[in-house]
Amino acid sequence: MSIKLIIDSSSDIDAVEAEKRNIIMIPIEVSFGEQTYLDGVNLTKNEFFEKLIEDNVFPKTSQINKFRYDEAFKKAVEDGSDAVCITLSSKLSATYQSAVDASKKYGGKVRVVDSKNACLGERVLIDYAQRLILEGRTLDEIESTLNKAKGKIRVLALLNTLQYLQKGGRISLVTAFAGGLLNIKPVVAVKDGEVKLVGKAIGSKKGNNLLAQLIEKSGGVDFDMPYGVGYSGLSDELLQKYLSDSAHMWEEHTTNVPEYQVGSTIGAHVGPGGIVVAFFAK
Repeated sequence: MSIKLIIDSSSDIDAVEAEKRNIIMIPIEVSFGEQTYLDGVNLTKNEFFEKLIEDNVFPKTSQINKFRYDEAFKKAVEDGSDAVCITLSSKLSATYQSAVDASKKYGGKVRVVDSKNACLGERVLIDYAQRLILEGRTLDEIESTLNKAKGKIRVLALLNTLQYLQKGGRISLVTAFAGGLLNIKPVVAVKDGEVKLVGKAIGSKKGNNLLAQLIEKSGGVDFDMPYGVGYSGLSDELLQKYLSDSAHMWEEHTTNVPEYQVGSTIGAHVGPGGIVVAFFAK
């Protein structure tokens, strides 16, 4: 009996990648004014950032409701399989509760795991879940292991601008304006399932250094577990600069640092030019 993996698009795994990996992906709805899109299906990451930069309307995302989860769960178990569903943090969306409510009628065949994360943090937990499935772990083992491991996930993001935090109502216009004048680069992290400010630096180079310091302070990267870096926007130029500045941290352990483009769930608040690092702490 197989175990299937069900995820949402806030992990920044789009429909094409999900199909290649044999994962069931449920897209989150993203709206720009009156126009609504399915994240990762008919709205690519580049298209999202083009709209974010060009449109005056700040995008809104909608939680995945119980009925859409029920549809995915029914499809997953109809051949006798079990399923593990990993969701966006319950602190950021009611999507998790929708999945829990939908799973109740399946008699334990569908297990729902709150990632307590989003973006790359959710992705690395999904990568780990797929590893456990391929290893032949039981449904109980996978659920238990994921719930224990997720507490070690660290997500840190260096923002290039405060403009989009202000647009999303996270900070005031005055703070954003002052930050722009002083070239302040804030670092945010996902803590206890929520996005919080953990530091700030003046200028990109000091920002990169601060990011490296915070990675070490959080316990350092467990290179035996999934990890990755990402960029928001249409160019990975700032990410490549960060990787060059922090090469010593990666070169000792790996010749390939997985790189990803951030999507709409976090990208709307980060804005273009952001750098994200996700890993399991040692």
